Amino acid sequence: MATSIVIGTVIGSGIFMKPGIILSSAGNSKMAMLAWIIGGIITLASGLTISEISVKIPKTGGLYAYLETVYGKLWGFLCGWIQSVIYAPAVIGALGLYFGSIFADLFGIEQHNKIWIGIMVVLFLTILNLLGTKYGGFIQIGSTIGKMVPIFLIAIFGLWKGNGNILMQESGVAADHISMGAAVLATLWAYDGWINVGFMAGEMKNPSKTLPKAIISGILFVMFAYIAVNAALFHVLSGKQIVHLGANSASYASQILFGPVGSKLITIGILISIFGCLNGKLLTFPRIPYAMAESKLVPASRFISWVHPKSKTPVGATVLVVIISLILMLCWDPDRLSNIAIFSVFTFYGLAFFALFILRKRDPDNGRNLYKVPLYPVTPIIAILGVIYIVGSTLIDSPKDTILSIICTIIGLPVYKFMIKRNHTASLPVVSAIQEKTTEQ
Repeated sequence: MATSIVIGTVIGSGIFMKPGIILSSAGNSKMAMLAWIIGGIITLASGLTISEISVKIPKTGGLYAYLETVYGKLWGFLCGWIQSVIYAPAVIGALGLYFGSIFADLFGIEQHNKIWIGIMVVLFLTILNLLGTKYGGFIQIGSTIGKMVPIFLIAIFGLWKGNGNILMQESGVAADHISMGAAVLATLWAYDGWINVGFMAGEMKNPSKTLPKAIISGILFVMFAYIAVNAALFHVLSGKQIVHLGANSASYASQILFGPVGSKLITIGILISIFGCLNGKLLTFPRIPYAMAESKLVPASRFISWVHPKSKTPVGATVLVVIISLILMLCWDPDRLSNIAIFSVFTFYGLAFFALFILRKRDPDNGRNLYKVPLYPVTPIIAILGVIYIVGSTLIDSPKDTILSIICTIIGLPVYKFMIKRNHTASLPVVSAIQEKTTEQ
């Protein structure tokens, strides 16, 4: 059961959307395959590391709660801030645009309309989730089944019927545009979602045994599925075709393998996968700004923390995240948004991984039967080195995107100071009234 949760949490849109960008960044199919493996190893080390932290800090809020507990309220705020204003909106925006691109290609709609299709599907799912979480839950169940169908069919039939040389495909991209760091960053979009793996720890009877098995088997399965699909694509299409087709390469390969009707069915399965992934993000991401608003750490906290009395959904936080998402969709393409999203949150992942060393010294467990990361300290060191590699290479390859994330993080500093001062000032009259009453007595 736990393994299936890991698989369902991680697999989303990246396996269908990213092969072209990864191949163009890596230069050839051999290096592209290596990028998928490196991304999987970083993800595996990250999931195993964050799981021990989640056991040591059994609080709701995930990354936000971990950083606040170890480093203080400021770092917890900055983490929640960047997740609310950059990471969550960029993820939702990218998924919406990917959906729009595939949808437009399936129905022969001109590609310049993909933005409006993406915006419409984001707004549709937003309204559906605001009506109540049960509707979003139905979508999640259906999409979990739907996402596995195209993965298995493309992998099996592509490897069976294709005749291309899997490890000898060239991208056709000039050497000065090749960057292994950019390739690995793109794979991490496909592996994104592993942070939720650690949340299961508190619900397990024996996390020290069950959790590492679930994470290792789940992520290894995802790695195998991703590598199999890419091998199938290289077996059916040329490297130049995959780069040129981009997000539509899986659909085009399906047309070769299954004919026009089969291709459309596979493409519908891909759309269902993206649709479900987008729904899951809209269901969960608004909880971050909602939690911050509940603590009165963001401006307009009263509106952002507003929950609908009947549906019990965080209306204010959802509206905030969606508005930012729509703005980003109008400004950037989905590949750029996905890179911005991953970079913006990875620095905070690195802080969380390093926090394990602090927690080990602060709380040595004293013989308690708690989950501990295997091969400590090698595993968290691999996770930290992965962060350094991704952040460093992104700073070099995409300075404009990194500057946006850095500026937004810096903006969070005066916002935090303003809200702390405002909350302190607002509490003074209450304190004064209590003191006056005590003096009179």
